[in-house]
Amino acid sequence: MVSLYMSFSNKIKSKYIPKRLAVKLNSKGEQFVVQGHPWVFSNNITKINDDAKSGDLAIVFSKNKNRVVGLGLYDANSPIRIKMLHSSHEKTEINEAFFQKKIKEAYNKRQPLLKTNTNSYRLLFGENDGFPGLIADVYASVLVVKIYSEIWLPYLETIIPSLQQTSEAATVVIRLSRSLEQSKSHQFKNGEVVFGTLEDEVVEFVEHGVNFSANVIKGHKTGYFLDHRANRKQVGEWSKGKTVLDVFSYAGGFSVHALYNDAKEVTSLDISKQALEIAIQNGKLNTYVGKHKTIAGDAFEELKKLIKNKITFDVVVIDPPSFAKQASEIELAKKKYAQLAELGEKLTAKNGLLVLASCSSRVLSQAFLDINSQTLVSTNRGYKVVLKTQHDTDHPIGFPEGAYLKCSYYRFLD
Repeated sequence: MVSLYMSFSNKIKSKYIPKRLAVKLNSKGEQFVVQGHPWVFSNNITKINDDAKSGDLAIVFSKNKNRVVGLGLYDANSPIRIKMLHSSHEKTEINEAFFQKKIKEAYNKRQPLLKTNTNSYRLLFGENDGFPGLIADVYASVLVVKIYSEIWLPYLETIIPSLQQTSEAATVVIRLSRSLEQSKSHQFKNGEVVFGTLEDEVVEFVEHGVNFSANVIKGHKTGYFLDHRANRKQVGEWSKGKTVLDVFSYAGGFSVHALYNDAKEVTSLDISKQALEIAIQNGKLNTYVGKHKTIAGDAFEELKKLIKNKITFDVVVIDPPSFAKQASEIELAKKKYAQLAELGEKLTAKNGLLVLASCSSRVLSQAFLDINSQTLVSTNRGYKVVLKTQHDTDHPIGFPEGAYLKCSYYRFLD
């Protein structure tokens, strides 16, 4: 096994051996660390080695008593200068055993999900599982590891084998963030197979008995969005005999679950024709009798056209991409969510179900729910909230900013 990973050290151009850094923080920074928050911003650091480099082990000392309060990895390329691995007075070593223990703990949390008819799951959810800037998703026998920061380069030779052994994956693929693709500190290629073989970049997997596929080399993120799994299952169960509109459908997650559960007619709407083709193909991986239609175009414009033509659906799902990737976009994002709630209400048939979701971490859950309720109340149409959800169980929330996904189901009382 070890020999298969020998190439890892050759992929790290600098062969950099991480140093140990003595770090002191201001009161605010120390408070966050003691409370277990995984981020230390540059403006919270009062003292650190001058020659610190990404991947160095930051040993965080308390401001007054000079005792260790946490351990993290230094990131020279991010305003989040230290990504915490361990926040405690309890002594520990950051080594192979430390990472193996963390990976095993993460895997054990996923066991209830893996006891269902599901073989796709998120094994590591970044900070929430103690691996800031690192994601590991499993699609059947393929493990996809996405790296967002150079801090992990010196540790991949240890972490990747452990992830592979724990997940029992036959193939391991490395995906890189845009910044890492441009980094000169390594020789990895985005989509590189680092263990086993990959006969087809499109990998089939199962989600609660429903067949799907993910392009693990070229697809968004790691190839698919696993966080909405429970919501897709729920929408499917409530779609029997119904007409369904899946807005921002991407690869047809909600659409395919609806078809699988005997929806009468499903319409997938997305700006990407390529994504809609994938949605059609995902549907065909299953047996269904309903019709599957597609609409390619800007969601806001296409929804207005449907309203103009007085078309309604029994179930409407609106799951847009993040509208607020930075603080300056929050107010515009809120306006867009209000618009979508308004459009969605007009497209939902009598006694129909409207499902509204947000993955903008900067728009907090309560703010999103308030926007929806204010918009729906203004229509003077009676409704009740039948369900509120967050991420599926393989996306545990370990800190406030980790809770990005929120979804609410509205049943109209016509």
